[in-house]
Amino acid sequence: MSGGKFKVGSLSPWHWVVLVVVVVLLFGAKKLPDAARSLGKSMRIFKSELREMQTENQAQASALETPMQNPTVVQSQRVVPPWSTEQDHTEARPA
Repeated sequence: MSGGKFKVGSLSPWHWVVLVVVVVLLFGAKKLPDAARSLGKSMRIFKSELREMQTENQAQASALETPMQNPTVVQSQRVVPPWSTEQDHTEARPA
């Protein structure tokens, strides 16, 4: 790269010219506007989906951060299955 100081990996103006010529030769001048239109439409759809995902994540995060207003205390109770009796624990249980 003589004549200018460019960072490694950056494209000089001549690189851009060659790139544009190659694209025009590959796709043709008639298809380029349609390709650009399709690319723009795809980018709009992608951005709208990205925004929608961000708002969903924010809604979920705010729902998780909201503490319970009135927590209730639940007393534990012993539950006796209907097949067992309190006096005799040696009976066979149904399968």
